[in-house]
Amino acid sequence: MDDEPAILRFLRAGLGSQGHVVVEARTGAEALAGVRRKVADLVVLDLGLPDRDGLDLIHVLRATDDVLPIIVLSSRSDEGGKVAALDRGADDYVTKPFGMEELLARIRAAARHRLTQQGERPMFRSGDLTVDLVRRIVRVGGEEKKLTPREWDLLRLMVAHAGKVLTHRFILREVWGAETDVQYLRIYVRSLRQKIESNPERPSAIVTETGVGYRLRAADAPEQEEAASQ
Repeated sequence: MDDEPAILRFLRAGLGSQGHVVVEARTGAEALAGVRRKVADLVVLDLGLPDRDGLDLIHVLRATDDVLPIIVLSSRSDEGGKVAALDRGADDYVTKPFGMEELLARIRAAARHRLTQQGERPMFRSGDLTVDLVRRIVRVGGEEKKLTPREWDLLRLMVAHAGKVLTHRFILREVWGAETDVQYLRIYVRSLRQKIESNPERPSAIVTETGVGYRLRAADAPEQEEAASQ
């Protein structure tokens, strides 16, 4: 949903060319009505809607459907705006101007995250990383890695939300139980990267969203997972 005709045309053409059915909503009221009718599998939301505050709409949409992927489009590039949208329940944030390939990649990641939310799988695979959530075993390239209890809690949280940006505040609350010093989080992320990244100085599994939080690379597609298990 977006109130700019040029953006709507761009989204309609780009997403439509990839097989997505685009349902337009020019106001927050139209968007909310569509979500309540279950007409959308994913929402692309512009915060600058004419009839209501975009951040408030995210909160209402999330209360209506707790697993519906929401990707925010906005011309605001400040970190505070991104954090606010993510804390309200958005899955991702794309700053204008943006390329269609970037948006499609974010959509794929958000869709995989929704599948994870609808039913946690006992095995998570992403590249060389394998996490057995039942037996609490972590392997990288087949080699088992020993994690501390806190490192495990942090990784498990990221696996549960793989592909989604998790804010510092959210991670601290979920893992530490309180909004403690973010420096603690940075220390444990650094330690975890030393164990699961092939190059901890240039991480590819746990990606830093500067000033916002972290994102664990999304799970491999199902066909890739099946091939890996054969």
